[in-house]
Amino acid sequence: MDSSEQDLFERTMVGVRPLKKKTTHKKANPIKNASNNSKTKFIKKTDFSVHEKPISHRKGLINLDPLSAEKVSGVDKRTVERMRRGKLPIDARLDLHGEYQATAEARLESFIIDCFEAGCRLVLVITGKGLTSNSTGVLRKRLPDWLNKPKCREVTLSFCAARPEHGGEGAFYILLRRKRHRRK
Repeated sequence: MDSSEQDLFERTMVGVRPLKKKTTHKKANPIKNASNNSKTKFIKKTDFSVHEKPISHRKGLINLDPLSAEKVSGVDKRTVERMRRGKLPIDARLDLHGEYQATAEARLESFIIDCFEAGCRLVLVITGKGLTSNSTGVLRKRLPDWLNKPKCREVTLSFCAARPEHGGEGAFYILLRRKRHRRK
């Protein structure tokens, strides 16, 4: 900068104060693979597969009450409280930031089914807060509806907003049913 630019800059900056520092959230710990604790396991976009036979064809998984963040049935209170406090281990996570609704819905459904099949119990889905719009984020608002669709509802027990260290209002904990192994 030459001296005239420096003078202009200094005059422009008179009375300017730095912004307050935003509180930063700690990054979540990587997800540990249950079979080998020394390695980490992340679910990527490419990890999703198409299921030949939908779960809805299985017996005993029909006529379920709609899910809501307030109503929890089939789960003990201690588990629900541990989930809400962020004390349950997160088995997998999915980040839907920047996705279109249709893509996000398809990825969520595939993710939930894959995680259930893999034996995951608690998953974290990051939707974002929707700060670019005047209201809450579209994905954040639609997530409960998507979880109540038959394929996801059959394997999902409950959900709630995540703790700040896991994304706060822009993320959800989703508690999945335990996968029961059939005896032969």
